[in-house]
Amino acid sequence: MSKPAIPKGTRDFDPIEMGRRKHIFKVIESVFQSYGFQPIETPAMENLETLTGKYGDEGDQLIFKILNNGDFLAKADHEALASSDYKRAAFSIAKKALRYDLTVPFARFVVMNQHRLSFPFRRYQIQPVWRGDRPGRGRYQEFFQCDADVVGTNSLICEAELIRVFDEALMRLNIPGVVIHLNNRKILAGIAEVAGVTDRLVDLTVAIDKIDKIGREGVEKELLERGFSAAEINALNPLFTINGAPDEVLNSLRKWLGNNNTAVIGLNELQTVIQYTHSMKLKHATLMVDPTLARGLNYYTGAIFEVKVTDAPVGSICGGGRYDDLTGIFGMKGLSGVGISFGADRIYDVLEHFSGFANETSVTTQVLFLNFGGESALLCIEWAERLRSEGHHCEVYPDEAKIKKQMKYANDKHIPFVVLAGDEEIKAGELTLKTMSSGEQIRLKPVELSAYLTAMGPLA
Repeated sequence: MSKPAIPKGTRDFDPIEMGRRKHIFKVIESVFQSYGFQPIETPAMENLETLTGKYGDEGDQLIFKILNNGDFLAKADHEALASSDYKRAAFSIAKKALRYDLTVPFARFVVMNQHRLSFPFRRYQIQPVWRGDRPGRGRYQEFFQCDADVVGTNSLICEAELIRVFDEALMRLNIPGVVIHLNNRKILAGIAEVAGVTDRLVDLTVAIDKIDKIGREGVEKELLERGFSAAEINALNPLFTINGAPDEVLNSLRKWLGNNNTAVIGLNELQTVIQYTHSMKLKHATLMVDPTLARGLNYYTGAIFEVKVTDAPVGSICGGGRYDDLTGIFGMKGLSGVGISFGADRIYDVLEHFSGFANETSVTTQVLFLNFGGESALLCIEWAERLRSEGHHCEVYPDEAKIKKQMKYANDKHIPFVVLAGDEEIKAGELTLKTMSSGEQIRLKPVELSAYLTAMGPLA
């Protein structure tokens, strides 16, 4: 018999972890709704051709492909297999794939449902995605994303609002040291033009996107491996040395790139987004213009975002950007959009690292009725049903076990109250409510119990 196991890069979640995860989702969803975003869902599977070619060559390699049903080799491209052309061979044995992110499926959704939507359309989506990354700290093969997008407008107000969404949600989650990194792909395109590597913009962005992992030396080494000359790499030097407050960085970039029209457009867009953001007044996060931020996804065309946490054990916890024509690949041209994504699993890891979870996030039961058997058990069943109908979470211990065992159960589940109804209480027409945290006990009439619990406050 094989030992039970789960695939690498996936996880089980126990009730305490699920309570914490639901807390994260609830906070993020609440902020999305406060900015007018509406919920949608898309299938876990998409057609492979829907996903391929949207994430760059490296991203395509991380897509989980689903083998065709039945004898998947029957229609396989054996010539491609024999020549090790696995990319071509994949399409002959796999027509579907697990979604890599929520953005491309959303673009497909918009095109298919365009006549039912009102534009600008604001959507949010909280669902799992799958990537064949090498598992590691903060890096999973199955994880949840919490996305919000606006499509059907070019207004840079949307970028500023999404920055505030980051700010508000992470403030409500009590995550310290939040830094929102901001850049624009037009600036990166301008840098490529100034350095004389316009035709290798993708190679440039893929390399500098790794700067947090491999540092400047590693990026320059990779650029050499990708065919960049020493002179071309030297021309990129300001990219790695410009820093400071947002206005200072913009001024430095203008001095370097001011004669390049593409870069100037990007710089002007960034300046406008920052002005709007100042009007909205960030409450928690620090905004940073980061010229090395690349977001190595091919569909970004304007502003790009990434959120990092100082002294956290993982990299970025959120990201996003502007895409001018993502729906165009599905036949709907000229529909610009901008979106962001919260990495819920990394947010969980960061909160755990900083001991940021309140105990109450794991509470699912508010009251446990102890089981004394006989008439007491019957009454407790009746009272529990009444409490549930009035909006309280409760349970009756199923067995007539020792009180010590039942109390341990309440402690293990972090249940804040227990009800005791022994012979003495039954004769008096009352019950005893014990607060587990303090040990305090009070006597109540059964009809008073709901009002008392309500006064104690709602569950987390």
